[in-house]
Amino acid sequence: MESNETAYYKTPIGTAKIVGNKLGIQSITVIDEEMETSKDIPSYLQECIQQLNEYFSGIRITFNLKLNPQGTDFQKRVWNELLNVPHGKTRTYLEQSKKLGDVKAIRAVASANGKNPIWILIPCHRIIGSDGSLTGYAGGLWRKKWLLEHESPSPQQSLF
Repeated sequence: MESNETAYYKTPIGTAKIVGNKLGIQSITVIDEEMETSKDIPSYLQECIQQLNEYFSGIRITFNLKLNPQGTDFQKRVWNELLNVPHGKTRTYLEQSKKLGDVKAIRAVASANGKNPIWILIPCHRIIGSDGSLTGYAGGLWRKKWLLEHESPSPQQSLF
């Protein structure tokens, strides 16, 4: 079994704890503890930090990293489907359930979203309630709101 490496990355909305190895990124979680970005970043995690930095700078909208989330087969199917929600767009839990082929699985889908171990890269923040509400988010609703605003194209200003 591969041993995991860990790095910390300071983002505009909290410290990201990144865990992975040569098989891929296993988890990215946001922690409330204020920490500086790791000085000695394991090689497996350097590209992840680079791409997150580009994302927060507004120059990256897709990620090209090897992911290795740990979960059940159903959870992995849900997380894989999350990767199909485009940057700057949202989808409801109901729409996500339909995409997975079972409209009745909405609660199970919502539960799997809540257990998503890879913050931002697997964009569970793009899933909202059917009424447009920002329903539960493990990182806190204020972070979900921030991420959605960060990803939404800015409205064109009127010339008049």
